[in-house]
Amino acid sequence: MKSITVAELAARQNTPLIDVREAHEFAEGHVPGAVNIPMSEIGDRLEELPAEAFDVICQLGGRSGRVVEALEARGYDVTNVDGGTAEWIAEGREVEVPSA
Repeated sequence: MKSITVAELAARQNTPLIDVREAHEFAEGHVPGAVNIPMSEIGDRLEELPAEAFDVICQLGGRSGRVVEALEARGYDVTNVDGGTAEWIAEGREVEVPSA
């Protein structure tokens, strides 16, 4: 399974990012530009995934790792973000919080 650090994620440009946390977690703050497709729904929403290579993030890296393994088995070019959103925030990086 391919993986990158949050520092590598921050340096990326034009690589789609899918956040697989539940909607309420995503709403509390996420990496700018991330698209929320919860792990519990991803099997029903495969048509929403990017056709090109993309990254997957969750809170710590566990859920996204399982999603990456499943998507790789289906032929997707996908990379896990080690440390997840928690690591992104711990490094003091900007987060987006949708307005209520």
